[in-house]
Amino acid sequence: MLVVVDANTIFSALLSKGRTFEVFLDNSLLRRVEFIAPEFQFLEIGKHIDEILERSSLSSQELARVFGFIKEEIEFIPFDEFIRYAAEAETLAPHAKDVHYFALALAYNAAIWSNEKAFKNQSEVRIYTTAELLALVS
Repeated sequence: MLVVVDANTIFSALLSKGRTFEVFLDNSLLRRVEFIAPEFQFLEIGKHIDEILERSSLSSQELARVFGFIKEEIEFIPFDEFIRYAAEAETLAPHAKDVHYFALALAYNAAIWSNEKAFKNQSEVRIYTTAELLALVS
């Protein structure tokens, strides 16, 4: 099963090694889900790594290890591979910043991993919360 990972999910895993991180860790062992994300997302996270370090409960070395691990668990897809779904995604996404996730999900017939309740206000793309995904991969 393919699942699009939104940026807030990755930020959550980087702030603490809690349940969000557990999803990545459990899935790395059992391989029940393939994670994908828009390519720009990786660059955006890199731009905010100092801010994440300030807010994180992890040391800089542990944060680097967790970030490297998560990066290996996700395939980052260039926008040109799913741009043709952007118009349809605009009708589904609750905010303009979320269009990329919905376009990628539509292009790859994937679900989205997000805890944003507004994502579930549509019926076209399956949305998994962290709790739902943890139950699925454990």
